[in-house]
Amino acid sequence: MIDPNLLVEDFDETARRIARKGVDVAEVARARDLLLDRRQRQTALDLKRAEMNAASKKIGELYRQSKAAEAETLKAAVAQLKTEIGELEAEQSGVEAELSDSLLRLPNLPDDDCPEGSGEEDNVVVRHHGYDPADYSGKTYLPHWETGSRLGIYDGERSAKISGSMFSLLRGDGARLLWALAQYGIDLNREKYEPIAPPHFVRTETFTATGHLPKFEEDAYKLRDDDLWAIPTGEVPLMSLHRDEILPVEELPKRFLAYTVCFRREAGSAGKDTRGFQRVHEFQKVELLILCTPEQAHEEFEGMLADAERAIQLLELPYRILDLCAGDLTFSSHRIFDIEVYSPGVDRWLEVSSVGKFTDFQARRARIRYRREQEKPRLVHALNGSGIATPRVWAAIVEHYCQPDGTIRVPEVLVPYLKCETIGARD
Repeated sequence: MIDPNLLVEDFDETARRIARKGVDVAEVARARDLLLDRRQRQTALDLKRAEMNAASKKIGELYRQSKAAEAETLKAAVAQLKTEIGELEAEQSGVEAELSDSLLRLPNLPDDDCPEGSGEEDNVVVRHHGYDPADYSGKTYLPHWETGSRLGIYDGERSAKISGSMFSLLRGDGARLLWALAQYGIDLNREKYEPIAPPHFVRTETFTATGHLPKFEEDAYKLRDDDLWAIPTGEVPLMSLHRDEILPVEELPKRFLAYTVCFRREAGSAGKDTRGFQRVHEFQKVELLILCTPEQAHEEFEGMLADAERAIQLLELPYRILDLCAGDLTFSSHRIFDIEVYSPGVDRWLEVSSVGKFTDFQARRARIRYRREQEKPRLVHALNGSGIATPRVWAAIVEHYCQPDGTIRVPEVLVPYLKCETIGARD
């Protein structure tokens, strides 16, 4: 969450920045008012407690002075104070709960340098790599689900029979290609990032730490009988590795990678771009996450973006980098650069990685701090991004590398994993 002090000490500027994400200023004002209300109630509560403590001490002195009647009168007053304090504590507890909910629903402040805008149409293309529209002129490309179905490596019919829409089923070389991409993404980053094999189901507190709750509850899968949620990204368990810890500054930056299956309901996307791998409920991804000091954050961010780009460059897929506008940033992010691969079969750019800065927003929720000698603990800054998101990269390879004879040429960097140069067969 954002620093609550900003709501009181710099309300106008804080409200202006949050409004860039499309948040009503009234929501920000409500959080501020609840914060001020809590402070006022806390002051009144502290005064009542001090008054009761002083009176309780006085009672003992009166008894020692053999002034029993005065002591009994004061005891009645203390009993009344206890009742009043109990009422104030109950009211304070209600305000605390409202304030906590209000603060958890406020997004992170966007970077002042990110573009202005309200949606994806306002995102700024920073650069293209390996893309020339002339390369596609006069050529026909089939969507990956058609090519995959023809080759018998993608079975949309059976995935729908098993699980319904927005799931996938890969067979033979299609499955092997997916697994190759996952291992490729791990191998490419494992020397710089510590590999982690985390749980795929996490507690509510873990889910809340990254900002996925309460904001995105409807997009998440929750177990019926347990306080456990299916993870939508490896970021969720990775961010809680050091929850409630104070790290020595010498250990920073900490860099982690995780290969996980990810689950997203995508409740608001039914019927939209749901064929093939454009949008699915379940997918595999190699996630990168860094915990660092504020001073390290910029260099680490640039390094993570380069790491994510390298994975696509080595696959020789055309891509572009987008600087997301304030209105298209995710709830928890401060700045995001998206990597989008061109998909000629659907003539669309498909996001394959979002590399984001999160400042101390998630660390404040997760209570992750670091300490320098003789200094008070400070909150770490967090960064995360996809090392490689397998489904859409799989789709781009099938569409780009389909050859005239109907086979799929294997990108050179994946040949050692697949042990072959082509996959698929003629009809």
